[in-house]
Amino acid sequence: MKRRLIAPISKGMRWLLLAAGFLVLLAGFQLFILTEYTDRYFAWTIQPFITAAFLGGGYFASFLVEFLAFRNGKWPEGRIAVPAVFTFTTLTLIATLLHVDRFHFNSPLVLAQAAAWFWLMIYAVVPPLMLLMWARQRRMSGSGTIGSLPLPASLRLVLLIQGVLLLSWGAALFLDPKLSAVSWPWTLTPLTSQATGAWLIGIGILAVHGFAENDYARVRIGLVGYLAFGVLEVVALLRYPGSFSWVSWSGWLYVGLIVSVLITGLYATKSVRQKNL
Repeated sequence: MKRRLIAPISKGMRWLLLAAGFLVLLAGFQLFILTEYTDRYFAWTIQPFITAAFLGGGYFASFLVEFLAFRNGKWPEGRIAVPAVFTFTTLTLIATLLHVDRFHFNSPLVLAQAAAWFWLMIYAVVPPLMLLMWARQRRMSGSGTIGSLPLPASLRLVLLIQGVLLLSWGAALFLDPKLSAVSWPWTLTPLTSQATGAWLIGIGILAVHGFAENDYARVRIGLVGYLAFGVLEVVALLRYPGSFSWVSWSGWLYVGLIVSVLITGLYATKSVRQKNL
């Protein structure tokens, strides 16, 4: 069994992960629980409701990854959260600035207006701060050792395929929102196309990162989020089946992808538990 040095997650990075985790938990509640009230309680109004539920599922899954990385405290096991979170928050900031007119900055509703300004503040601060903490983290030395238990080749291959598909689909939605009309199974606006694309890219990075790490201990936190994402998106689909294009190729691809993510997450997390990690 290979042995590697363990570097702790720096105090700054840990507290940033905790703060970001709390914020995405709040966003998840607004979108996944208060799905039909984004005009009152969220930063911008989201229609159809399945879009808000989809985004909310991503936020809840992200909370698990960030909180577990904070609690774990070991950089080799917690770092899987950082590239995905940094990329997602950066892309979301770009989408916000491109569609700033869609936000509730001038809403007569106090909560909606506050949500919009809070949203802008979060996404303006988190990406540069995380990049700074990430750079500092890479300079930290380790103490102690950690064993290496490689993933099965079949699991790595599935993660790679899923990751490439998620990244490709997400990039298409983000770079050219008009493509959503023919490549996504429900209606998206330019803003929600880019918000959706940002989540697909973030989850795709998580999958590819798991493939690259190739170690149960170092990917288990990401696998929990991966499983949660699959479960929550299935729930979102079951809540709003009427908004979904069941007969389109994008609908079949979406269902296949989400179910495969769910199955992969179940299998991988079960394997982690069996190995007592």
